[in-house]
Amino acid sequence: MAEQWRARFDAEVDFANGGGLRTEGFRLDIPGPEISDDDLGILFVRHLGLLMVADVRITEKTIIKEPHKGGRGVVTGAPTGRRLVELSHVIRDGMTTLPGWPAPRITEWLTREASRANYAPGTEFHVARVDMIANTGTYLDTPAHRWADGPDLTGTPLDRLADLPGLVVRVPAGTRAVDPLLLAPYEVAGRAVLLHTGWDAHFGTDRYAGPEAPYLTGDAARALVDAGAALVGIDSINIDDMSPAAAGERPAHSALLAAGVPIVEHLTGLDALPPTGFRFTAAPPRVAGMGTFPVRAFGVVEG
Repeated sequence: MAEQWRARFDAEVDFANGGGLRTEGFRLDIPGPEISDDDLGILFVRHLGLLMVADVRITEKTIIKEPHKGGRGVVTGAPTGRRLVELSHVIRDGMTTLPGWPAPRITEWLTREASRANYAPGTEFHVARVDMIANTGTYLDTPAHRWADGPDLTGTPLDRLADLPGLVVRVPAGTRAVDPLLLAPYEVAGRAVLLHTGWDAHFGTDRYAGPEAPYLTGDAARALVDAGAALVGIDSINIDDMSPAAAGERPAHSALLAAGVPIVEHLTGLDALPPTGFRFTAAPPRVAGMGTFPVRAFGVVEG
């Protein structure tokens, strides 16, 4: 990946119709390692969507070599074409997804050697067998997972699972509870809303299920439902709080699945997606009578 740069600075803004705005330690994507205060001020105004700005004063500017986080109006190079981004954990024999839950067992049902007796000389096949619970790896929750009368994998429409316009919400490091205020700046209607917490770095370790794991609050889940989100995903162990303090309540699951909004848990690789401008797919097989199942989740980034 080409080097990427960001600016850290303080800014004071005067508005033509009165009033002002001041920020300290603001960080913004920039196209290269050098940028004038005037150009940085223009990017700052464009990024925040500010109207009727009379003047911007930039101070304490520092240029940092750091991956871009996404911003309006920053062009970093020529389009490079369509790119697929893998967002699923690999399912391996004996792996741990949820501590204390059964691990998948991957074995051979038909070996290549045994198959030779069934086919012409030089022709052989391999058929594997997997025994696992549905909540393994990166998986989808449908309404039937939470509600007895909800649609299962066969009843969840493809337009809730495939080729959805995507949105990544970058959750600040150290934040546990993703609340309505953190989601307030985003237009979520009709989108797959993916919560990027970075907690996938602990997948397969004891810490992954620890009490510090990030989650979506019930109020935030209801806000996403009210705003028309099509799907919600997270790269943490659960979209709900699993700490002892939660006492087994699952308000985010309850609200989202009651409204027919599918959930994808245990995502990974969300740092490789832009904030917007991509399509998201997480479609499981059509298995009747099941409310959850592993998915091959991925994003498609154009240009």
